[in-house]
Amino acid sequence: MLTSVIVSPEDILYHIKISCQIPNLLEAIATRKIIADTAVKEGIKIEIEELQQAADSLRLANKLIKAEDTWLWLKQHYLSLDNFEEIAHINLLSAKLANHLFVDKVEPSFYAHQLDYTGAVTYEVIFDDEDLALEIFYALQEGEISFQEIARQYIKNPELRRAGGYQGVRQRSDFRPEIAAAIFAATPPQILKPITTPHGVHIIMVEEIIKPELNEQMRLKIVGELFTNWLRQQVNQLEIVAKLVEDKNFPSSPEILSEAS
Repeated sequence: MLTSVIVSPEDILYHIKISCQIPNLLEAIATRKIIADTAVKEGIKIEIEELQQAADSLRLANKLIKAEDTWLWLKQHYLSLDNFEEIAHINLLSAKLANHLFVDKVEPSFYAHQLDYTGAVTYEVIFDDEDLALEIFYALQEGEISFQEIARQYIKNPELRRAGGYQGVRQRSDFRPEIAAAIFAATPPQILKPITTPHGVHIIMVEEIIKPELNEQMRLKIVGELFTNWLRQQVNQLEIVAKLVEDKNFPSSPEILSEAS
């Protein structure tokens, strides 16, 4: 039995390659370079106090309450204190750059896509049988059974069953198009006629439609979305050239790449 395993940098790179993670890794590296280069061009600067706050936020996000927790976390991830500071720095730089580029575009984007930010509070039960779903729907309409009763009877997931099929507050983009169309045309409280999707036959109770407000949380969300889309566009315009060491273990014979017979 092995008591220890020595893992070299070459082993790590090889595993990343055969795990097909190289494309995502290259995109992440390119994204970081884009953020750093653009921040320099836009004159984004970070003060020491801001960096300290970013480091504190990073600790809180990873539940690093005590100094010992931080040291163990660094060891687990093979990071130095300088690396930790770099992570806090890029997080803060990303946030400041996003705000710098898109804070003035928040209101126009919000009002242009206001319907997309509208939320709905729903309950849902999914059936395999369409006839049964229709039967249950008409029973609900007649008041012969409550939604909580059908949730207890037909939902298999214990937690979802205990919650009566409660789906929480979800936005239009969280629903399939055919379901979203019905939900946001409803007059709450309303039980929708069964909707068939590849997942089954859905009976949905729309409890509330929540109109979006342009509060601080929504502003942060929109800035984040605009920044993410912008980064994706920037990456797509790049030609990423990876200078990797040639893999000697890769088969020299092309037979492995031939079509299966």
